[in-house]
Amino acid sequence: MTDDLRARAHDVDATLRIGKAGIESAADELRTQLKERELVKVKFLRSARGGTTTEELAEDLADLVNAELVETRGHTAVFH
Repeated sequence: MTDDLRARAHDVDATLRIGKAGIESAADELRTQLKERELVKVKFLRSARGGTTTEELAEDLADLVNAELVETRGHTAVFH
């Protein structure tokens, strides 16, 4: 299933960008988008990353919204 989701995520555009306000401010929007579509791609801007990694932020955001983290690539993560 995860390989199938990864393959489909390739053609999905990032619809949510997380900046200096952090993941908490984007959690509600991610929840809303996940209700409307199967996959949501999130871009983590430099101001959001600070001293942490995209992977850590993506895992924290997935836990916050009770979503599955499909993959991270560069500064982008895909949620299901």
